[in-house]
Amino acid sequence: MSTMWGLAVRGICEYNGKYLLLKIRSKSSHDAGRWEIPGGKVKKCEFFDDALKREYLEETGLEIDVDSLLNVIRRDYTACKTNEDIKSIQLIMKVTCESDNVAISEEHDDYGWFGMDEIEEMISRDLLTPPAVEAFRK
Repeated sequence: MSTMWGLAVRGICEYNGKYLLLKIRSKSSHDAGRWEIPGGKVKKCEFFDDALKREYLEETGLEIDVDSLLNVIRRDYTACKTNEDIKSIQLIMKVTCESDNVAISEEHDDYGWFGMDEIEEMISRDLLTPPAVEAFRK
């Protein structure tokens, strides 16, 4: 079976000097209970900036503007539904929003706005997903 390649896009949103992270639900098959940057998979024939805006709205209720590319990372995983090996390229974008009023979806148990010092502490305690750790390493 050939390997599938996937594209995901995530957005680091800074608001009043703090960064938005979402806590993955405890029932999740991947990274349960860890904190991640909002975002997700790009659908077929979808522009990645549109995908990021869609995912952000679904996961946080926030409307965002996509500003710039911060990082590109690769994370390989096995798809839950199909058991296929996926090589995932993740674009980490800098995004801005007009509000810090977040409404999370069923995918997450919690959210928070964290300062860089708090994020460094979370990284040292292994509380962030590997893509989130990589994203904050500039």
